[in-house]
Amino acid sequence: MLNNDGIPTPEQVKNRFPEDGVLNKPKAIIECYEKIPCNPCETSCPFKAITIGEDINNVPVINHDLCTGCAICVHSCPGLAIMVAQIMDNKALFKIPYEMLPLPEIGEIWDGVDRSGTIICQAKIIKIDSGKNQNQTNVIHIETDMKHLYDFITIRCPYE
Repeated sequence: MLNNDGIPTPEQVKNRFPEDGVLNKPKAIIECYEKIPCNPCETSCPFKAITIGEDINNVPVINHDLCTGCAICVHSCPGLAIMVAQIMDNKALFKIPYEMLPLPEIGEIWDGVDRSGTIICQAKIIKIDSGKNQNQTNVIHIETDMKHLYDFITIRCPYE
């Protein structure tokens, strides 16, 4: 599917997530599926959890044992291909990159969207990390139902 329509298969997405039990703490999920010349995620990670190697065309690899879920890589990724996921109290929590306007406000409920652009859920806005010193990419903290862990990718303003 990825080569035909740009949308990864469910198997490709699940392969980017760590094994069961690891998401009891926040962990970065990197959705780079093809080799491109890029490495800001590796150079920005203060915990050295992301490696690309000498060839910056390599697909990034994340060591979830070293990842703290700090989301510095989310701010740093020019392709908006990294998010942080966590499971807590039977909810899926995400930190996602967001560069659109309007920005949501804490407490609002926005539409949760899957990789094909289909609205799949309601997403509660928990927190907003301003991107003023982070290449202008905001990181939005989201809470949604656990069943959307592998399908959710971003939010859409429900008022438009």
